[in-house]
Amino acid sequence: MNIANWLHNAAQRWPERGALFEGQRQRADYHSFAAQVRGLAHQLVHEHRVEPGDRVALFMKNCCEYLELMYAAWWIGAVVVPINCKLHRSEAGWIVDNAGARVVFSDDGQVFAPGELSDDCQELAGRGRVVAAIGEALATPYSCNADHLAWLFYTSGTTGRSKGVMLSHGNLMAMSLCYPLDVDAVASRDALVYAAPMSHGAGLYNFIHVRCGARHVVPESRGFKAEEVFALAAGLGEVSLFAAPTMVKRMVEQARATGYAGEGIKTIVYGGAPMYLADLQDAVDIFGPRLVQIYGQGESPMTISALSREQIADRQRPEWARIAASVGRAHACVDIQVLDAGLRPLAAGHAGQIAVRGPTVMHGYWRNEAATRQTLVDGWLLTGDIGYLDDQGYLTLTDRCKDVIISGGSNVYPREVEEVLALHPEVFEVCVVGEADPEWGESVVAFVVGRGNRPPDERVLGAWFIERMASFKKPKKYVFLAELPKNSYGKVLKTELRQWLKEAAAS
Repeated sequence: MNIANWLHNAAQRWPERGALFEGQRQRADYHSFAAQVRGLAHQLVHEHRVEPGDRVALFMKNCCEYLELMYAAWWIGAVVVPINCKLHRSEAGWIVDNAGARVVFSDDGQVFAPGELSDDCQELAGRGRVVAAIGEALATPYSCNADHLAWLFYTSGTTGRSKGVMLSHGNLMAMSLCYPLDVDAVASRDALVYAAPMSHGAGLYNFIHVRCGARHVVPESRGFKAEEVFALAAGLGEVSLFAAPTMVKRMVEQARATGYAGEGIKTIVYGGAPMYLADLQDAVDIFGPRLVQIYGQGESPMTISALSREQIADRQRPEWARIAASVGRAHACVDIQVLDAGLRPLAAGHAGQIAVRGPTVMHGYWRNEAATRQTLVDGWLLTGDIGYLDDQGYLTLTDRCKDVIISGGSNVYPREVEEVLALHPEVFEVCVVGEADPEWGESVVAFVVGRGNRPPDERVLGAWFIERMASFKKPKKYVFLAELPKNSYGKVLKTELRQWLKEAAAS
């Protein structure tokens, strides 16, 4: 059940098929991909004393070596610890230490100063590692069962210390097999472009593409540039990528400016943050039936619900707006419930906390039994997200539990306020949070980025809102910014916005 067997199988079946690409240049076929992995695995065992179950951390930007090092770790039964490359080295060092990693790979092997890592951990250069052929040594991956730990993913930590999510080989296989069932069929001619961080969702989609012998493409920029994605699509064809909604928005803006209409793109899978209906309409207008939505979280990676390209593109259906505003139906391998405060199931149409169970759900948090007990209850993962199921099984998110604003005793869901404001033609981006209010408990504050960096008129926005939603949900305050603070995979950092409000109130 070692997921590295998928690479071993692909190399045996399709040795000459193109595997790893840097931009449009092929770097390795599947034979040389697997051979490099075996050589790196040999180094990990014989030079660095890595054993089954040991943790191998990766603190690197996107690159082909990222995939090679991950599979080398799994080949010998070790555990991959992917770390967001945009973290400060002190934050990354805390993760390395908490995970008890044996080695950490960085681009050049010189990120951490002497003494920053424990004596049991060695920093190594990950870029440009080329190994000699090793004959039959480590010819096949380490044999392990489905529960063997494979992926130790640390949550973003935007509300406190990040927690290590323990995902097994079985978790990763279940997630991957759901992809062709519920998201997108995969063929050998496909090219998966890693424009979003490989340490997160984009990297997780490698597995099913390896199993099908598809191409893996790292942009030359090693990150996301809309124009670069378009060029890769034109040159390679059949390009798929995972993109946060902010990335999709940038792609739409670039396409409008250049007249690009999606040529060469097969699929854009979006998720990780809300996609507002106005932005989705724009994306469908530009790219056509190429968008698929997924909803998941690190604790059930990329696999809670999905909304197909057909449902997103079919705007003639009377209920299109309602369905497109949802996150789709449950993935094939999971059950979804919506629970009240007492963790009792709610009927269709009633909002509560979303819970999920199935073979994609994590085994728990690394060395954190208290958090595990709070989050895994009777086999159900309590997601911390608020939403409701309709009578057709479509799941609609309203907000995170912690983000609900209680103003004058009434619940205000930031998502619904953002949806209304995002429809205004002068609004480019918007994020809504609550602010302490001596009279109402909390009041609604909207942070707005105007199109062309021109702030819309506050009175115009207020009138627009009142025409479309109850007045008690209207923002009491608008704050106009040049851009919203985001982490490396496109999520708006609401904690920073709340802190800004606190500091402004205290000054």
